Amino acid sequence: MVKREISKVLLKLSRQYPVVTLTGPRQSGKTTLVRNSFPGKPYTNLENIDQRELAINDPREFLKRYQKGAIIDEIQRAPSLLSYIQTTVDEKKIAGMFILTGSQNLNLLSGVSQSLAGRTAILKLLPFNFSEIANYSNTYSIDKLLVRGFFPSIYEKHLDPVIYYRNYIETYIERDLRQLINIKDLHLFQIFLKLCSGRVGQLLNASSLAGEVGVSSMTIKNWISILEASFIIMLMEPYFENINKRVVKSRKLYFTDVGLAAHLLGIETAGHVMNHPSRGALFENMVIMDVVKARFNAALSHNLYFYRDGNHNEVDVLFKSGYRLTPIEIKSAATFHSQFLNGLTHIRKALPARVGPGFLIYSGDAEQKVLKDNVVNYRNASKKIIGKK
Repeated sequence: MVKREISKVLLKLSRQYPVVTLTGPRQSGKTTLVRNSFPGKPYTNLENIDQRELAINDPREFLKRYQKGAIIDEIQRAPSLLSYIQTTVDEKKIAGMFILTGSQNLNLLSGVSQSLAGRTAILKLLPFNFSEIANYSNTYSIDKLLVRGFFPSIYEKHLDPVIYYRNYIETYIERDLRQLINIKDLHLFQIFLKLCSGRVGQLLNASSLAGEVGVSSMTIKNWISILEASFIIMLMEPYFENINKRVVKSRKLYFTDVGLAAHLLGIETAGHVMNHPSRGALFENMVIMDVVKARFNAALSHNLYFYRDGNHNEVDVLFKSGYRLTPIEIKSAATFHSQFLNGLTHIRKALPARVGPGFLIYSGDAEQKVLKDNVVNYRNASKKIIGKK
């Protein structure tokens, strides 16, 4: 069993707050993490219908069973319980009394912000990062990683990723969405999901998607919100602070787990990836999410943006740290070419006071400094970028 990198900050926050709330996609390892981190705490899961009905219909009786606190899994299934937890922790003032988990950010965080403001620390657990996967093997090729993705069960239980992702879509995504919204035609939603996978790393255009799926733009926007709230996708904001109005202001779409995106594209083997037109976009998705995981594992917002202007100048990622911006370009090529640095050079000219040395992340093994920028292998990207002050 791999020790998750977020566990240290989880334990630290449990000594500082009466409640710690752990969110993240289904199957990212939340339950395993909290049960291993707090082995002495009672555990209950609100997916269990008997536990859920008691929590909803008689919350005081439910909490009487846990006088010293508990781990409560899938708390979003009984959001009204949060108000009673607030009263309990205010009375008892015990650090780390309740550890809550949830996989639907929309319902969970709205309830937490209303009932537990100032009483809970909030963490986000995503699937494995490169360092955690290295505990199983450090020899996975890029193409194999793109197919397998990063969900813990695939590595811990040696599961076939093709079967895993098919089941994941049917048993988690489609089921959860039925709980959140009324999808009249599941087939149209399945088409929408596949179209999203073909837009990894691209600007989100709801009208274009609506035309291809055959639904309204409002329906597409609603479905996008639900996917984001369920940790299926991540939307990256453009950076346009103090830049002229010609910059693009649409968001870019990425999947929280690249293996799911690859599956939706019909990719089943590493051989399928090698010559696939989306290989570069999937590689970019994988690298960006590893940086996001590093920030989330430290209980921080990811602070990642992208830059693109009306003249087609662009930078894949801008990492904002205080006043400074670190530009990042991501290329799936194994050979470095000087033109890969064009975007980094442009953004330094556009924002000379704020933008310093950047990073070119690629699949090659040779790491070097080229003029002001650092050429780095993708496995080391998050450590080099996040470690930079």
